[in-house]
Amino acid sequence: MIELRHLRYAVTVADEGHMTRAAERLGIQQPPLSQQIAKLEATVGASLFRRLPRGVELTDAGQTFVERARTILHEVDLAIEATRRNARGEEGSLAIGFTSSAAFHPLVTSAVRSLGEMSPDIALKLEEASTPDLIAMLHSGLLDVAFVRSPVAQSSGLIISRILDEEMLVALPDRHPIAIAKGEKPRPIRLSELANEAFILYRRPSGPGLYDGIIAACLAAGFSPKIRHEAPRLLSTLSLVAAGLGISIIPGSIARLETNGIAYLRLAPHTNLIAPLYLAQRDEQPSGALRLFADIVHREKVSLKYSP
Repeated sequence: MIELRHLRYAVTVADEGHMTRAAERLGIQQPPLSQQIAKLEATVGASLFRRLPRGVELTDAGQTFVERARTILHEVDLAIEATRRNARGEEGSLAIGFTSSAAFHPLVTSAVRSLGEMSPDIALKLEEASTPDLIAMLHSGLLDVAFVRSPVAQSSGLIISRILDEEMLVALPDRHPIAIAKGEKPRPIRLSELANEAFILYRRPSGPGLYDGIIAACLAAGFSPKIRHEAPRLLSTLSLVAAGLGISIIPGSIARLETNGIAYLRLAPHTNLIAPLYLAQRDEQPSGALRLFADIVHREKVSLKYSP
């Protein structure tokens, strides 16, 4: 049976034109090399080298064999290098999912940008969906990793890491009496001050999340919020706020959009309303690209400081 080392022996002997020099280059003794070449010729069924008084030269059959051997060895080298690049996260593909509220967090955008800069040969696929849909896509293999906002009930087979807790803000029309009264340097608002307001909330997912956290915080503040509208996306929520149809409570990073017609107010610290951000992936050996991305995310969370 012909092995890769036999191909390398033949190519090296052809390059050197001399058994002894080829043996020195290969780091083996000359007699074993001569024996291996003789066995190779016996396996092939043709003489590959013509023995000369001061070296060797390729026969016609040997020329054909060595040309093909060079091609095979080159392809093997390329395959090894490609595999190593993939393992290092320098190439391959990565499907990243995120909820609409997570899409605008600086950590998410910064991590995706850093991955693109560090490994431009990675093919990225980005998918925005609800947390339940993202989890389903992770389980089915359509996604490699996802940023989600709520704890995951069906977490079997997944690794869920809590990355950070984000402050939540009140979003209200910029001509709202509360916004006007607060002035240019508003103090944090107590949740109880919103007891009589019409709320616009991001539609409740099939599981606990930001929606439930807002309801619970309002109840703890002594009132049940009047939910006037539910929007399918957070951007739709902001559009309804800007139109003057109510107020909302959103993750602080959404305020980066600077939507016209909306004022953002911070909540009093004792409100304890936060928007957690989780990183979810399958509980299996990660690809090089996923391992690199996860490292980037955890590095970014240490260095990133966001102030809404």
